[in-house]
Amino acid sequence: MTPLILGLAGMALTDEERGFFGEVDPAGFILFKRNISDRAQVKALTDEIRSIAGRTDVPILIDQEGGRVARMQPPEWPAFPAGRAFDALYDIAPMSAIEAARANAQALALMLREAGVNVDCLPLLDVRQPGAHDIIGDRALGTEPLRVAALGRAVIEGLKAGGAVGVVKHMPGHGRALSDSHIELPVVEASADELETDLAPFMTLNRAPMAMTAHVVYTAWDEDQCASLSAKVIGDIIRGRIGYDNLLMSDDLGMQALKGSFTDRAAGVIAAGCDIALHCSGDMDEMQACAKGVTTISPRARERLDAAMATIAGGANDVSFADLVAKRDTLLALGG
Repeated sequence: MTPLILGLAGMALTDEERGFFGEVDPAGFILFKRNISDRAQVKALTDEIRSIAGRTDVPILIDQEGGRVARMQPPEWPAFPAGRAFDALYDIAPMSAIEAARANAQALALMLREAGVNVDCLPLLDVRQPGAHDIIGDRALGTEPLRVAALGRAVIEGLKAGGAVGVVKHMPGHGRALSDSHIELPVVEASADELETDLAPFMTLNRAPMAMTAHVVYTAWDEDQCASLSAKVIGDIIRGRIGYDNLLMSDDLGMQALKGSFTDRAAGVIAAGCDIALHCSGDMDEMQACAKGVTTISPRARERLDAAMATIAGGANDVSFADLVAKRDTLLALGG
């Protein structure tokens, strides 16, 4: 197995993809809107992915947050609210907001599991800051670390109850970025003391099964490299200060915050301390280049991967999707 999570080009695997994935044996896969049409198509695709991987528990990821970040969309699947809905309810009724976030996440997980998806890149633990770029914006769970952690914990618990692993992101915090890392490299010049606010939710939830790094430079910690490529940030801050010792993946290697060849990008995030490099586009040339930058997954990374997937080995709790959505909507209505 190689320390890669890879995307797919379309709604069905090509012969070239079957051969490449069989040879490279990536740790997992990720789906996007280009891979998704309807229930039957997605289930057939995820079934084939599992067959090629030879692992029933192979991670199949998706960014299904709700709001503007949703790969599975109406009319085939229902829309879900963005993080701000739970943040707004928390102003009025904190416990109701927590329960709504938990029910929402459990419903999300049930929907994903029906399609064969078992990992959701959620929750965001980024603490929203005034004046920051809107790339986080309404996706965030709030501006207060305690609130973000409380709602984030509920999301992780809800996903697990529904049979999906959650991925906390974007460690060690994207909430201050003044630009979109999909387009350019954000540089955060806050002091180490100021950044304690950003770290706080990740420290509270440092036992989350999976986490994703941020392609953001934090000058207080490393002026030269973004977190995903910084041994200082990963070693001293993520593994050290935050105390995170579970599976750590990079954000997408295809984002324009990163420079250089895809071989160098994949090698760089692994060398910096990420367990797994994430590549999302499904472009075969890029994936082949990434594969040249890595070797076999490390024993510790494989142990972390297996432990993360084992958290959902028991399957989903026996609660109906409709009941969970009704509970969420009733609670959210308290917020007006």
